[in-house]
Amino acid sequence: MKRRDFLSGLAVTSATLAAGQETVHMPSPTKQVPKLANPKNIIVCARNGINYIERGYEVLSKGGDTLEAALHVVSGPEDDPNDDSVGLGGLPNEDGVVELDSCCMHGPTRRAGSVGAVHDIKNVATLARTVMEHTGHVMLVGEGATRFGHAMGFPKIDLLTERSRKIWILWKEFHSNQDWWGPGMDDPNWKPPAPLQTSSVKDQPEPVQRLYAMAADLGIAEADRMDAIHKVLHPPTGTINCSTLNTKGEMSGVTTTSGLAWKIPGRCGDSPIIGAGCYCDQDVGAAGATGNGEENIKVAGAHTIVENMRHGMSPEEAGMDALRRIARNYNNDMTKLKYVSMVYYVLRRDGAYAAVTMWSGPAEHPMSFAVCDEKGKRLENCKPLYQGVASGWPPIPRLPK
Repeated sequence: MKRRDFLSGLAVTSATLAAGQETVHMPSPTKQVPKLANPKNIIVCARNGINYIERGYEVLSKGGDTLEAALHVVSGPEDDPNDDSVGLGGLPNEDGVVELDSCCMHGPTRRAGSVGAVHDIKNVATLARTVMEHTGHVMLVGEGATRFGHAMGFPKIDLLTERSRKIWILWKEFHSNQDWWGPGMDDPNWKPPAPLQTSSVKDQPEPVQRLYAMAADLGIAEADRMDAIHKVLHPPTGTINCSTLNTKGEMSGVTTTSGLAWKIPGRCGDSPIIGAGCYCDQDVGAAGATGNGEENIKVAGAHTIVENMRHGMSPEEAGMDALRRIARNYNNDMTKLKYVSMVYYVLRRDGAYAAVTMWSGPAEHPMSFAVCDEKGKRLENCKPLYQGVASGWPPIPRLPK
């Protein structure tokens, strides 16, 4: 067969195959990212950064570096022992060890740094920047990342607080079916299980009643018991992402987390993955994510969003497209998608921004994100793909028949 005939046949075959497939509407390549007119100082971040976003904005207002500003925001939750999703006090893996992940991108120099499965170091977002600035690598993980941090002067800190430890023990006792965790009856300090004191709990499913009694035995404060039970039954994936833009048009982004609660040791989600948990392109914009990390990794969410904006999509359109890609991976099967929680935070280089969420959240407490600009700090609602509340994974145990 002549080469010309072969190529002609290949073109016909490709056209025939394409005709049988669903048409994919790609953004027009003729659209361009809006040119910078009057860039402004602005920070967009996850809701749990609302109490710290102003101190990052102050860095921008004084002409400081955009990555430094982002680190000022995310270090707040990292330092807070009562925030069990990031840094100190984070919920541990199944072995009771708090493992942290983070990555950052510095737009002006187009550099990146990342760390995964780090323990005994509190501020891993700063550690990710240290990898970027003091090594020829982009990512360090596990024991190597931890040793590197200690060598660079990061203090060794036990990240498991008493509060997080009790929730972990509650999780471990619940999944051990009350076999051998906890003192035996031959222990001089043994006490019979505490009776339920809260009438509202008696109307809950049997697993919740059992957990409530365990939480009381462990000394978890009554006001904190239902929150601890929810975290045992529905392991949270708390994270903070932050993107910054200054008046020079410079951008940076960072994401940091303690990851999925009760995870298998060594598990890394999307937060330390450049292009998934965080991505920043000085020419286009920045994006990041919180939620089910495994789902975000599979669509390279942050990178996908930035590339969508490069081709002309608005921040909201770019984020919604990434959410639809996750839904597509499950053939839009709502029996599975109801367990997927995902929020994308998007900031374009011209100052336009948005946050989109797979699920809207409850009507009285919709999913929201934090913004700070010349108007001050505030919470704004995310644009949802679906109305409703995501179900935690794994589902609540079924009652015995």
